[in-house]
Amino acid sequence: MRTLGEWAVVFLLGAVAFAQNSTPRPPADFAVTAADIQALKDALAAQQQQIQQLQQALARRDQAAQTAQQPAAQPTPSEPPSSPAAPPQTPPAIQLVEAGSSDQRIRNLERQIKGLGPISFSGDVRLRGEPFFGGPVDGSLDRMRGRFRARFNAIADLGPQFRAGITLASGDINDPTSTNQTLGGFYTRKAIALDQAFVQFTPKQSKALTFTGGKFGYPWYNTELTWDKDLNPEGAAQSMAFKLDTPVLKRVALIGFELPFAEVAGTSVNGKRIAQQITYGGQLQTSWHLGPRVELSAYSGFYDFRGADAIALALARANGKNPQTPLTGLLSLNSSSPVQNSTYITTATSVVTIGGKAYPTGVTSITNAQFASRFGLFDNIARVDIDTGHVRFPLTFIGDYVQNTEACANLASILPAPSSTASQTFKQTTNAACNSHQRHGYWAEARIGRLREKGDLQLGYAHIYIEREAVLGNFNYSELRQGTNVTQHRVDSFYQFDRNVQLGFTALIGRPLASTEPWLTRLQFDAIYIF
Repeated sequence: MRTLGEWAVVFLLGAVAFAQNSTPRPPADFAVTAADIQALKDALAAQQQQIQQLQQALARRDQAAQTAQQPAAQPTPSEPPSSPAAPPQTPPAIQLVEAGSSDQRIRNLERQIKGLGPISFSGDVRLRGEPFFGGPVDGSLDRMRGRFRARFNAIADLGPQFRAGITLASGDINDPTSTNQTLGGFYTRKAIALDQAFVQFTPKQSKALTFTGGKFGYPWYNTELTWDKDLNPEGAAQSMAFKLDTPVLKRVALIGFELPFAEVAGTSVNGKRIAQQITYGGQLQTSWHLGPRVELSAYSGFYDFRGADAIALALARANGKNPQTPLTGLLSLNSSSPVQNSTYITTATSVVTIGGKAYPTGVTSITNAQFASRFGLFDNIARVDIDTGHVRFPLTFIGDYVQNTEACANLASILPAPSSTASQTFKQTTNAACNSHQRHGYWAEARIGRLREKGDLQLGYAHIYIEREAVLGNFNYSELRQGTNVTQHRVDSFYQFDRNVQLGFTALIGRPLASTEPWLTRLQFDAIYIF
């Protein structure tokens, strides 16, 4: 379609041509002759020819502009360079590596909305108001704080066999279980760190196999009884999954993983080898069709933490809060909730001797920390999904039972405190005596509703009960009253205000087991913006 400017040019050229080809007449001569008529015909013919030439020039210009706007044809990665370009396709939706968190609303935040070639982008920003009240009678846990979380994901689809991705997230880089950042700190800049960096390989010869390496989301299913949703493990994982065409059993999968978490050097004269501290584990997954509207998923896994004492030492050094405590060998490790596993800590205090009398200098350091337990967690989860007949109100029940098969098994390996010297005195303390019967943990959750479209609503309730030695308290749910030896209630509601906005409320009410301490109430008011 011609623009107004183009038609104006045509009209102007036509008028000029008509003026040039018209024969002027004296004002007094009003007779029209045959020659006049012929001259007018010739002028109209010339004008028509010029209009046609101008239209052809404009058409060639438009065609050239359209060609310049079209991208050059590129062969798909799976085709040889000489093959013709494949037709354009819609970028594939992001498929998260993480399959484990029972908190469905977290996965709903991860949506693809933009893409650049094979790379798709997503992310979210969450604003939170969080008051605490109750708890210890001295009011030491009462507070009101503002927090935010920011995440950015980039996922690259590198053909039929490979995927790769990275995630940037806010939060304390020494706390593996939280991406929250507390407002304050005198308006200083807030840290953004690499939260995921992985490559995933699915061989074309066997689509049932998947290999993942790097720092990635959980490839196994879990609840926050054992693993916090914000923690991303590191190492390697393998999965083999099969869909079955049977009336009841619909899927079987086997997951294996090897997750190093620390390196520790020996300290003996002839033993300074650097040893890898690592978690080995696996999970069997099955899915069952129990009826027209009932689906059951069952998960049975085992997590074997080799060298967990490195975690105890890193936690003790972080919690010592002494600026002169050396951190040589292990970085400090912060914990969002207090860790209550039985831990033996050895501290050294420097002394000076004056006139034969020893005086402590007040400078202390933590020389050793060990858990009373080893951690071999046998974890069993059942999930029931029910179609209620209302598409916006599916119903889900989740039950999780975990048992530490090695509770108090490390007691024989606890190193005694060294003998005091003229320059140092040593002391060993423990936070609680280890009881091998306190090895169980439970999670019971009910959830109704979904979070997918504008106007959706989801309501949930969970009760968590964790005995002292049941789990490794630094890696599970970071928002508990404390990591273990705790009973906790969680009530939440989330509303899909818009396609890209969620509003949420969560109440966490908990206290230590076998305690008369008042219940600590922690409220969370969330606004989540998805981009």
